[in-house]
Amino acid sequence: MELRNLEQQLAQFRSRVWVAGLFAAFCFSLVLARMFYLQVIRHEDLLEQAESNRIAVLPVVPHRGLITDRNGVVLANNYSAYTLEITPSKIGKLDEVIEGLKELIEITPRDLRRFKRLSEESRRFDSIPIRTRLSDEEIARFAAQRYRFPGVEIQARLFRHYPLGETASHVIGYIGRINAREKAQMEDWSDEEIANYRGTEYIGKLGVEQSYEQVLHGITGFERVETSAGGHAVRKLADSPATPGNTVKLTIDIKLQKMVEDLFGDRRGALVAIDPRNGELLAFVSKPTFDPNLFVEGIDVENWKALNESIDKPLLNRALRGTYPPGSTYKPFMALAALELGKRKAETVINDPGYWEFGGHRFRSHGDGGLGAVNLRRSIVLSSNVYYYILANDLGVDAIHDFMAPLGFGQITGIDLRGEVRGVLPNQEWKRNAYKRPEQRKWYAGETISLGIGQGYNSFTMLQLAHATATLANGGIKHKPHVLLATQDVVTRAEIPAEIGPGESLGYKPAHVATVLSAMEGVTTEGTGTRVFAGAPYRSGGKTGTAQAVTIGQKDKYNAARMAERQRDHALYSAFAPADKPQVALAVIVENAGFGAASAAPIARRVFDYLLQGRYPSEDDIRATRLGQSGSPIGPFRSASEVEWPPAAVR
Repeated sequence: MELRNLEQQLAQFRSRVWVAGLFAAFCFSLVLARMFYLQVIRHEDLLEQAESNRIAVLPVVPHRGLITDRNGVVLANNYSAYTLEITPSKIGKLDEVIEGLKELIEITPRDLRRFKRLSEESRRFDSIPIRTRLSDEEIARFAAQRYRFPGVEIQARLFRHYPLGETASHVIGYIGRINAREKAQMEDWSDEEIANYRGTEYIGKLGVEQSYEQVLHGITGFERVETSAGGHAVRKLADSPATPGNTVKLTIDIKLQKMVEDLFGDRRGALVAIDPRNGELLAFVSKPTFDPNLFVEGIDVENWKALNESIDKPLLNRALRGTYPPGSTYKPFMALAALELGKRKAETVINDPGYWEFGGHRFRSHGDGGLGAVNLRRSIVLSSNVYYYILANDLGVDAIHDFMAPLGFGQITGIDLRGEVRGVLPNQEWKRNAYKRPEQRKWYAGETISLGIGQGYNSFTMLQLAHATATLANGGIKHKPHVLLATQDVVTRAEIPAEIGPGESLGYKPAHVATVLSAMEGVTTEGTGTRVFAGAPYRSGGKTGTAQAVTIGQKDKYNAARMAERQRDHALYSAFAPADKPQVALAVIVENAGFGAASAAPIARRVFDYLLQGRYPSEDDIRATRLGQSGSPIGPFRSASEVEWPPAAVR
């Protein structure tokens, strides 16, 4: 019995050995099969993954292109500086890390507020700057203690700089960090465009910086580097350098721009000067301005609050987005409409007793007295309201709209700057769409009357008024306004002029245009602009205007002294020069400054003096013009070429 039990046990043992052996062989075969699968079948794929784990491809962000004025003066450039940056996903307790850093490097409350805001807008694995522009001493102190701060690095970065500060800030614009809304918009870009922005953290936000973002950005490069298991770069394997952005050369004359901004002083307003022959913008002024350098690293709460809540609205581009009634500067275009549509002849005379009765309402003219017998020329030279009250009624709102729209009033001009507003050129259809209540949607005949003198629902930008004036001065040939003069290829250094299409003729009869332009010239020789243009060595044409900021009742008399400053009338002036072959047309508004002849026309005179005669106003003249106390220039002229701008320190 004992032997039989032993044999039985040996048999069971041998069976188990065979089972275990077969199981081991099976497992080993699985390993071999897996090895074959990984080493043979998926060899290429896994080799590529291994290489990708070993090799990192890092984007190289290109230098942003320069922005210059038409004479090559640099308006936007770049400078290199070191920043202290934290990657939140690589650190422990953020507060403890920051307290430790404060022992080595000065970190102000403003720095902390900016860091907090950027953290909220960024991902945890993004590197976020907490201090910029570190000194050499600060860099050395941190380098000695770097081992204490994993996840904190010093990076060399390029920063945008606007050397002229507030000058032309609305035209130039600024850059800032790409926010969540902009990232969402970038999802609609092509794959190539998205790839070109890998590693890019800043983008144009306003003005030329925004409108010509693709030209200024450049082409992103890359570096292939071998990394250790810890993710640190060991050596560079290959690289493709980034191509800097191209230089954008503007049509703006920055010295002229600065001069006009100085002439405005602390007053609010806008001026747009255009070359009517090609649509080039020579000056594009909006006052007050702001310092775009405040936005480059992320504007702090105090400065943002000061800019955003200011009653003067310094962030509003008044030339592009500010809309105003054109006042009497609208009259030359109404006169042209009368001639072109056959409603008036140049010699037709009407009587101006100082008012016009319509529908039981009295529409008043200037002052308490009338102008008597008035023809078309006299209506412009002396600015008769009655003449244009009657004309507007004869034309009707829809005919006025249809004639003015091709001139650009109430339309998008197509300027190469984003953010342009349309304004309001009213007609019956506009009112039906603008209001909801039935009684509000109806157009009343009495509403047409005030349109003739540039009041009522009329609301246009200074760009539109300057554009229309340029078209009129150019004989009815319209050019699209633009700020781009040329781009310069950063590689070849070749300058590529902006593409300018041919002018569009509006089909006006030359005799009609000549009649209106002659009347506008009469404004400067015998009308409301005579005092300002006395002694000018060139002939020019213009039209003064005064636009209501608040409505004054027909029975009330305007008295600026009794009104709050911001309720007073706006001063306007539109003009062109020289009269025989116009090289510049402009529109200017000085908010709440009263009569156009006193506050707006003097600025226009000095723009013409600069462009046509190379004259720069004296310091006494600038001070007087800021106060609205100048007519013709005061004191001796300075040669524009001898006035240093920009200062040598910022060149």
